[in-house]
Amino acid sequence: MKTLIVTGGAGFIGSNFLHLLRVSRPEWKLVNLDALTYAGNLENLVAFEGAANYRFVRGDIAVREDVERAFAAAVELGGTVSVVHFAAESHVDRSIQSGLPFVQTNVLGTQVLLDASRAHGIERFVHVSTDEVYGSLGDSGYFTEETPLAPNSPYSASKAASDLLVRAAIHTHGFPALVTRCSNNYGPYQFPEKLIPLMIAKAGDGEPLPVYGDGKNVRDWLYVVDHCEAILAVLERGKLGETYNIGGHNEYENIAIVRRVLSELGKPESLIRYVKDRPGHDRRYAIDASKIERELGWRPRFRFEQALPLTIEWYRTHAAWLQRVRNGAYREYLVRQYGG
Repeated sequence: MKTLIVTGGAGFIGSNFLHLLRVSRPEWKLVNLDALTYAGNLENLVAFEGAANYRFVRGDIAVREDVERAFAAAVELGGTVSVVHFAAESHVDRSIQSGLPFVQTNVLGTQVLLDASRAHGIERFVHVSTDEVYGSLGDSGYFTEETPLAPNSPYSASKAASDLLVRAAIHTHGFPALVTRCSNNYGPYQFPEKLIPLMIAKAGDGEPLPVYGDGKNVRDWLYVVDHCEAILAVLERGKLGETYNIGGHNEYENIAIVRRVLSELGKPESLIRYVKDRPGHDRRYAIDASKIERELGWRPRFRFEQALPLTIEWYRTHAAWLQRVRNGAYREYLVRQYGG
């Protein structure tokens, strides 16, 4: 029987991953280790309340005692333990304001987690990273797993550092780890500081939609359900020590995304406001995902034209969730449960 420690399980991708496991691997035992920073929301996981095979541990991956409490919960549940590591500070704009929290969580936290995982003799460790560690592409070409790391923001630099720590554990200790690097995710439960949920929220309220620079920065968009299915494939079938790029084959300029959101919501493009570009803004990312497709048989199931309307509909039908996140009321549950 498999027991899985998921770090950052109250966040966007982590909570979607837990929901996937709840349906597709109902026999698995799950421990969710999350510090519940601003981006962690236990309202994402109400379906797990009272579940016999689920434990929530509030803790910081950079604090060894907190990590040990998660392992103690896993041991109590029983079974062979693996780790899927989502927990990270991930917002580029926040990293430009201060890089220290990103080093603390993404670098130190990853090393603490690696040390504890090695000490406990885990079966597998999946480190979830980002295509941003590769830097910026020109108008052509794709990131492959062999592309040199060239991060351009404090966020991506901290993620690249964590990737290298995982690599070092693999080569120094024979640690059973795998690394995934994904393109831009979108879908349910995404914190509305990121492009798509921010545009949905602002357009829905008739507010101006801020677009950096000329809006022509290109990203490959990956529906979060596809991403979670890819991570599960890597966890179950990936070759230890390998890195797998995960992309959606959906390249779009940011301005095209904004216009699509406005069109889906029946809102005018006059709401668009071009604002000063952020420092060091990478121009283009694009993923070559042929390795994971070839070796593990994974392919994205959702085209952007299909999944963007699904995403917009989710935020429409979860308007109360979105409002509570935007006004901070979602923190009330945390205060009631943990005193802050």
